[in-house]
Amino acid sequence: MNTVPRVAFLPDSYHEVNGAARTCRELVAFAERRGYPFLSVRFAKRERFEKRGPLSVLELRRSVLKVPVDPDLDFDLLFYRLHGSLLSRLRAFRPDIIHITSPGDLGILGAVAARQLGVPLALSWHTNLHEFAARRLSRLPAGEAMARAVESFVLNRVVWFFGRGDVLLAPNRELVELLRSRTGKPVFLMARGIDTEAFNPKWRSRTDETFVVGYVGRLQPEKNVRALAEVEQALVAAGVAHYRFSIVGGGAEADWLASNLRRATLHGVLKGEALSRAYADMDVFVFPSRTDTFGNVIQEAHASGLPAVVTDAGGPKFLVDHGVNGFIASSDADLARAVVRLAREPHTLARMREAAALKASMGWDHVFEGVYEAYGAALSETGGNR
Repeated sequence: MNTVPRVAFLPDSYHEVNGAARTCRELVAFAERRGYPFLSVRFAKRERFEKRGPLSVLELRRSVLKVPVDPDLDFDLLFYRLHGSLLSRLRAFRPDIIHITSPGDLGILGAVAARQLGVPLALSWHTNLHEFAARRLSRLPAGEAMARAVESFVLNRVVWFFGRGDVLLAPNRELVELLRSRTGKPVFLMARGIDTEAFNPKWRSRTDETFVVGYVGRLQPEKNVRALAEVEQALVAAGVAHYRFSIVGGGAEADWLASNLRRATLHGVLKGEALSRAYADMDVFVFPSRTDTFGNVIQEAHASGLPAVVTDAGGPKFLVDHGVNGFIASSDADLARAVVRLAREPHTLARMREAAALKASMGWDHVFEGVYEAYGAALSETGGNR
């Protein structure tokens, strides 16, 4: 279509500290910069409605009857009480398309509203909910078998939900192909952007010879952060005397890491310049997660001049050029060996640091221009009606 579509965006995660929420905030900021007609609906601590030119913001509150999905994310069991008032706001805004991010409380409301208003529905995949569920169950007695069954069940339900959409967006090629084959719907790649001013080697101030192994992200079971202990054991066994871990983030695994890593600084959650400096003062970035769909932090690490060591599962492997700006590991042991190699080969580390800093990074505007192309495809396909 020739005119910019009126988009109503209803993500289940927005104010939280995670990559999905960051991406959602960046999409709203992009629409505001461009002066596009956009309604951002999200949960917050207080209810409010604000209009800033073409951008409208509606913040809702979850009820006291809510259950935790993640340490910083809840599901409101009474979410449908908001249906009437939300539908009125949407009718007043007159969206051409509704965009949701998951089968959460707000996502379900958005899907129902799209059907009732007769407008196309866009869904973007941000989190592997099925793998999150499996990872957390796997540590229970007889948990492995249960985890596999739950993972398959949750994946089937999430794919079914995404099949209700008219256009789908996914953060890596594997998920694009999975959704395309399982739903038969048009699927577009929705990567992530990077701010190369905020994440840049210029923030480095450390001058000592210590080899610093870094991690940034949530400290949750699905991130596989306990693999960092195996990395430390490998460093000690290899005779690497001067090393330490720099860990940024919070979560349930923080206490375990504090007790099981000999030399580690746990900074908690950092933002702004403190985060920029923490990245730049690392030597190598280790991301042991096997459940991430993308890995914004890997791009931030590369932009900060850090080689990244990642696993061969999920989206992170698409961000690393193996042997050039990092390593892709097939196991936790392989991950540890790669870190040891960088600690023992200063020339390899220096070469990879330079390659990481030079790696072309995609800006957020380019990412969201692609999202608007997906909106246009959905509107062309449906004629603006479901």
